[in-house]
Amino acid sequence: MKSGQLGKHAEIMTVKFAIRLFVLLALTAMAAWAQNGSPDKNGPAAPQPVAAAGPSYVIGADDMLLVSVWKEPDLTTTLPVRPDGNISLPLLNDVTAAGLTPMQLAAAITEKLKKYVADPRVTVIVTQINSQKVYATGEVLHTGAIQLLPNMTVLQALASAGFTQFANLKSIYVLRFENGKEQKIPVNYKRLVKGQGTNQNILLKPGDTIVVP
Repeated sequence: MKSGQLGKHAEIMTVKFAIRLFVLLALTAMAAWAQNGSPDKNGPAAPQPVAAAGPSYVIGADDMLLVSVWKEPDLTTTLPVRPDGNISLPLLNDVTAAGLTPMQLAAAITEKLKKYVADPRVTVIVTQINSQKVYATGEVLHTGAIQLLPNMTVLQALASAGFTQFANLKSIYVLRFENGKEQKIPVNYKRLVKGQGTNQNILLKPGDTIVVP
């Protein structure tokens, strides 16, 4: 074979090798993409919302809820409970939420969605508790509503409210309405901070009013 022909043959072989290498790399890349999924699927998963309340919690006005419908992103939403106790959802309009536990609300939404979605799977999570409040009045620095946290004691609430210089720390009391009756629960702050009379450091309930004379 002449030198010119040899050079041309070598050039053809080089091109064929390059084409085969390109095809091999392309096939390898496609296989890897098929195995791992698209970049969107491989991206970091969105953090799951943390439930601020347990399954027995009773939802109230101003609470923030996550309503999640499996495989239905258009129906999944985070929204507050309105003062009238309802929430507004796509397709369903107003749904009563106040007075129900998260599981009860999920069951109610599931039943309503059956008209529009095949086998709906609904989860309700309370992401913020805003409906549970107690109140401080009298000789405190911050009068009015205090957000009631889980297992909040009267001592913790008083730490948030603060005292004026005229506060009578021995005669504080909690007003509580239960079963249609008013209770007056005494709280001696001076004894509590000394570690005495700890039975007066009661757990607060929604609607309690702490009075500092």
